[in-house]
Amino acid sequence: MAARRDVALLIETSRSYGRALLRGVKRFAAESDSWSVFADLRSLDSPPPPWLGDWDGDGVLTRTGNAAMSRAVRRLRMPHVELRSARHNPDAPFVGVDNAALVRGVVTHFLDRGFRNFGVYALRSEDYFAERSDRFVRELSDRGFACEVLQQGRRERPAEWASQQRRLAEWVRSLPTPCGVLACTDRLGFWLLDACRRAGVGVPEEVAVVGVENDETLCDLADPPLSSVPLGGEAVGHRAAGVLSRLMSGRAAPKRSILLPPPPVVERRSSSTVAVEDPDAAAVLRLIRDRATGGLCVGDLVAATGVSRSRIERLLKEAVGRTPGAEIARVRLEAARRLLRETDLSVAEVASRSGFPHPQHFSEAFKKAEGVPPGRWRRVRP
Repeated sequence: MAARRDVALLIETSRSYGRALLRGVKRFAAESDSWSVFADLRSLDSPPPPWLGDWDGDGVLTRTGNAAMSRAVRRLRMPHVELRSARHNPDAPFVGVDNAALVRGVVTHFLDRGFRNFGVYALRSEDYFAERSDRFVRELSDRGFACEVLQQGRRERPAEWASQQRRLAEWVRSLPTPCGVLACTDRLGFWLLDACRRAGVGVPEEVAVVGVENDETLCDLADPPLSSVPLGGEAVGHRAAGVLSRLMSGRAAPKRSILLPPPPVVERRSSSTVAVEDPDAAAVLRLIRDRATGGLCVGDLVAATGVSRSRIERLLKEAVGRTPGAEIARVRLEAARRLLRETDLSVAEVASRSGFPHPQHFSEAFKKAEGVPPGRWRRVRP
């Protein structure tokens, strides 16, 4: 049996991402069967705990929230891994979320729904919020689209809530519609939806919103419920624990940050729409979204809408850049990924529920899209 390792967890329990990180660490500890972990209740900005200076352990996993915490962790002179930002603890290996992959997923989410106008709402108080905003603008620019930007230069101040929301409502009214907006956190998304109501702007028909973190309590409390990108905290925590384990065994630290791609957008009502001006194209896209997993074919689209096959082909090419058959396949594969990630259904059952008539056809289509068969993808996904 491996020697026991005593590990301190300086990770906030006040946020959903921190709790997901802790679940990932717990899974690693259960697999290794040689870790003893110590943690207490804390927020991201909590000061160093009184016990830290006397910690006689083997390693630390930390979400460093301030300079005092950074100094306290470095004084321990033991292996540690940073889970918040490489800037806060530059001497430690960093494991986190790949913001480039995150924004690509959001851009794809909006483009697949026909959006051609975009905005981003961010705080400049944290470098990774600013990075999300900058990457979103850059990704859209690379694809030929402009993006309206609103960045608050400081953290929220409850006493200024009313004036803040008035300014935010003014920005919302200025957006070209229909517009897809990335809010760089769920909290910002919550505020943005409130501002849309104040401005009398319809969500998601005029402005569709996607947040980041997928805090289910906050997303469900929003009106309408907020679509959001999960950060994959459990996978990040598990990977960070593995890095710390290697450091505690005397192995070298990784030479660069380890960034994991997040899961896809969890769609709720705030972005559940089709932003296409042509009513025939919009009707076809809604039918595909609603019925693709039920065995829909292109002939069904013609019968249901009364629009000719050639016109449907042309309309979808103009609206989303895909043929009707390719759009049906895309929606089915999106459903299959969700089932593989969130359920223990067999691959054959996933194929059936996703609208694929044969498991073999599903496996071939999935491997072509993802590079690996569905069963393997389920095992190695982030």
